[in-house]
Order: sequence, then structure tokens, then C-alpha cells
Amino acid sequence: QVQLVESGGGLVQPGGSLRLSCAASGFTFSHYGMTWYRQAPGKERDLVASIGLDDMLAYYDDSVKGRFTISRDNAKNTVYLQMNSLKTEDTAIYYCNTHLGGSDYWGQGTQVTVSS
Repeated sequence: QVQLVESGGGLVQPGGSLRLSCAASGFTFSHYGMTWYRQAPGKERDLVASIGLDDMLAYYDDSVKGRFTISRDNAKNTVYLQMNSLKTEDTAIYYCNTHLGGSDYWGQGTQVTVSS
């Protein structure tokens, strides 16, 4: 079955960096786009960044453009989110997502807390 497992979250000071990973299994990873979402307390889950079948096609929400970079390694079935210049407002649970066979699949999420 489809599995998405996020890792790499943690506590970081404003201005710091984190790299999130999402390991995928149960489907042909290289054939599907991948997306990172985040959900802050009391807020809706929002799209952060999305990547096509290779690194050439990527989309970013305006709030993270220029600070975050999404990438993928099809040999490792893994998608990454490099987060630089983190701000307190980036604090959220970050989720990995893919859409296949008419269904959305989600990981369990990884907590990112940006605080001094």
C-alpha cells in the first residue's frame, strides 16, 4: 500500500534551516508529482511546495518563495523540502502528499517549530 513517511522536523531558531524528507513506498514514485503541505494550530492545511516528475517543474507558495526548495531523488523514492531563513510563522506540522488513482495520500506529518 502507499506509504509516506516524513522526517527531519524539529525546533530551530528564527533564521535557521531544516531539511525535511519524505520517504515513499507502495507506488512507482518517479511517475507522480509530490507536494508538501503545512498546518499551523487552528488553521487550515495549506500547500507549501509542489514538484513534478523531476526537479524542472516546481511550484512554491508566495510565503516561502526564495526561502524553501523542493527536490526529489527518484532513485531513493524520496522528496525533500530544504527550508532556509525560517520564520516563526513557518511553525506548523508539515505533511507530504501525493495524488494517485483518484485518491490523496498523506504522511503522518513532522513538527517544525521556529522559536527563539
